[in-house]
Amino acid sequence: MATAQAATTPAARPGTAGPLAALRRRPALGKLLLLLVAAAVAVPVVHTRWGGGTWPGALTVDLSAPLGEVNDWIIGNRDSHPLFLYFFGHISNAVVLSVRGAYLALLALGWAGVTAVAALVAWRTAGVRLALTAGLSFLACGLLGMWVPTMQTLALMIVAVLVSVVLGMLLGLAAGLSDRTFRLLRPVLDTMQVLPAFAYLLPVVLIFGIGVPGAVLATVVYAAPPMARLTALGLRGADAGVMEAVASLGATGRQRLLTARLPLARKELLLGLNQTIMMALSMAVIASVIGAGGLGDRVYQALSSVDVGAALAAGIPIVLLAVVLDRTTEAAGRKIGTEPTGPAALRGLRGWGAVAVTAAAVAVVGRFTGGRVWPENGVVAIAGPVNTAKDWMVDHLYTGIPVIGGTADWAAHFTSWILNPLRGGLQGLPWWSVLLIVAALAWTIGTWRTALTAVLAMAGIGVLGVWELSMDTLSQVLAAVAVTLVLGFAIAVGAARSTRLERLLRPVLDVFQTMPQFVYLIPVVALFGVGRAPAAVAAVVYALPAVVRITTQGLRGVDPAAMECARSLGATPGQQLRQVQLPLARPALLLAVNQGVVLVLAVVIIGGLVGSGALGYEVVFGLAQGDLATGLVAGAAIVCLGLTLDRVTQPTTRRRRKES
Repeated sequence: MATAQAATTPAARPGTAGPLAALRRRPALGKLLLLLVAAAVAVPVVHTRWGGGTWPGALTVDLSAPLGEVNDWIIGNRDSHPLFLYFFGHISNAVVLSVRGAYLALLALGWAGVTAVAALVAWRTAGVRLALTAGLSFLACGLLGMWVPTMQTLALMIVAVLVSVVLGMLLGLAAGLSDRTFRLLRPVLDTMQVLPAFAYLLPVVLIFGIGVPGAVLATVVYAAPPMARLTALGLRGADAGVMEAVASLGATGRQRLLTARLPLARKELLLGLNQTIMMALSMAVIASVIGAGGLGDRVYQALSSVDVGAALAAGIPIVLLAVVLDRTTEAAGRKIGTEPTGPAALRGLRGWGAVAVTAAAVAVVGRFTGGRVWPENGVVAIAGPVNTAKDWMVDHLYTGIPVIGGTADWAAHFTSWILNPLRGGLQGLPWWSVLLIVAALAWTIGTWRTALTAVLAMAGIGVLGVWELSMDTLSQVLAAVAVTLVLGFAIAVGAARSTRLERLLRPVLDVFQTMPQFVYLIPVVALFGVGRAPAAVAAVVYALPAVVRITTQGLRGVDPAAMECARSLGATPGQQLRQVQLPLARPALLLAVNQGVVLVLAVVIIGGLVGSGALGYEVVFGLAQGDLATGLVAGAAIVCLGLTLDRVTQPTTRRRRKES
């Protein structure tokens, strides 16, 4: 009987355990089936009660009245209430004095002194090549006639970065040393990074008015989160063995922090500084809308008049500043952990002393020779030739090209063939079906927590009463992301196969990644007109470098053994790409998609300045009119949309519980 039972048991298993085994092998299919069952039960009830069209008004919360009251109270009490007179007023005065002091110090050094300081610091940090790059970059700022605006931007950057670093480190310390604080701060930092820059400007302008204080504080709010995140990451990732050894020696909590945690987190801290500098520079340009001055103001004025030459003349110094600061902090990060000790360390200190003495000597000589600001006769005007080239391109490319048509025709076709149908399709979908699609995408590549977060964020858009505007913005993002991914993956495949192409692309990608977002809008508007298509084109250009870099790195990082095995089996290059490289580089590809979505969303929102409409226009309109309700509601909807897109494009895995 035992033999018969053993013989029948295997035959019974395939019929009963087969489907379960298949679901275990394909968990995504099981999630979709479970979601389908839940939808079959819930959708009829939801459809019967609230309908299946756009978001129902019964589920909408009107925030315009309370936000309008807050707006009126701030305006009415800004000049008399003690909160503004004795708190915000002192903050504003401190910011103004700090920026003015930094600016006067830069002017006191003169153009020769500032250039010498930049070159000598770069030399001590990274060597002769970066020193030449730094020196030539600052000289180029003067040659372009942008020395004074560059110093204004640099002064604002110095103050904003210092405050951002201090604030970010304090928040990072709290989050790194306390799990509860880390959980509380994480959604706050997520919101601060996803919230569009224009949405920061509106409440800041209401409280501090137009000028430098509002620009600096908006920059701090935007640039502090990376420092906080990376500080917390470094502290929480400290080597457990080292920390246990320090604790066993009887060190107090403060001693463990100062002698172990912070030294072990030096690389993360310097990376946080690097990211804070980059984001502060980007925000300093956007803050020109509220009177920050400097290079950003020149770019914004050029955008208002569609002056490509003036925009490029102001945009190039921003790129050069970003490149010099990025390379210098990156080189400093690589040297961490390799510092000499003993006599070599003393020689290093003497080297820095020599740098300070040399820079001071150059500054003194420059001041005595009248070198406080760049001489006017040493300026090379590039605006005229650039605008001439732009006019030629507009005359010959805008319309009238045989067969393929001009850029205006391309914009019209892109709008009528892609943007309009996509917007109509999204706005025509039942609201509950959009939530189901979001849940399916997020749960397929993540966990139920990921799906719940994405669905709640999407539902928050409807609750805010901007469902149709959000679907319009979503259509622009999806169209631009599709074009970005097609171009980015194609370029990345070529760069991954050709080292020469990758070297040729690197400086181009560097320039495109550091160029201010406003600068992209100007030539795009000149070639494509105004509307949703130009905003999408600018978003593609802005997001493309990140997609190309991440994808190239992922494809090049595939295990060489796997590639050699495929070649030994006679696989063609196309088969190697499809069957080996792309599957093994899947995490990098998904990260490229995620970053492409986030960057495209940022520029589509700024596209409200050039007629993209939807949520971007609402934010811009709220800022222009001082309408807190309109601007903040649209900004909150953008945060929800960004959070949803992030969750449906970034895979997450469930943390396995440690076995006891």
